[in-house]
Amino acid sequence: MKTSALPARLALGGALGLGATFLTAGAASAHVTVTPSTTSSGAYSVLTFSNGHGCDGSPTTRISISIPDGIYAVTPTRHADYSIEKVMETLDEPIDDGHGGEYTERVAEVVYTATTPLPDGYRDAFELQLKLPDGEAGDQLEFPTIQTCETGETAWIDETVEGEPEPDAPAPAFALTAADSGTGHGSDEATGSSTAAVSTDDDSGTSTVTWVALALGALGLLLGGAAFVRSGTKA
Repeated sequence: MKTSALPARLALGGALGLGATFLTAGAASAHVTVTPSTTSSGAYSVLTFSNGHGCDGSPTTRISISIPDGIYAVTPTRHADYSIEKVMETLDEPIDDGHGGEYTERVAEVVYTATTPLPDGYRDAFELQLKLPDGEAGDQLEFPTIQTCETGETAWIDETVEGEPEPDAPAPAFALTAADSGTGHGSDEATGSSTAAVSTDDDSGTSTVTWVALALGALGLLLGGAAFVRSGTKA
């Protein structure tokens, strides 16, 4: 019987495709990247910057993240392995901070300096909480980042242009999405946390869990009563 070679070719193709996927993922993770907890225009978001390797094998000693215009206040998460500096820039004119005060300066840059250099081949992450600027959906936010190492540095500052090949050292970036009234200061999405809602009955407001508990209790009473009746009959 002649065996078809098609399954073997499919298996080989699948393996090659999977290998290509891993290679692509590895190449992408090699960049300094940014992952926002939300991209909604005007929302508070926690941005996680990830650094996955050194400079041509040299350990990383410093990460400097430039903050784009339209962002004024930045709150970095404490990091035990780095000292953190916020570099301020004086504004030409004061800006309303939305809380009854005003900004006269903004955070232009956040600098992480390692207490112990990060070895090549190990990753680290840096979190910044901030309010995204009010903008149109699709507006690109770029955070040019300088990675300094024991030997040399890498400037992750190149602009990524849609429809063109990705540059060798793209700046960490993401696009804004439409404003969402559900995201704001202290909201679950802004802090990256999530909560579970309990389903309730629309008419009475009694939770579904409560009704289930009552039903199970009633069933238990019926079963217990039946068992008692059977035991009495046998006696």
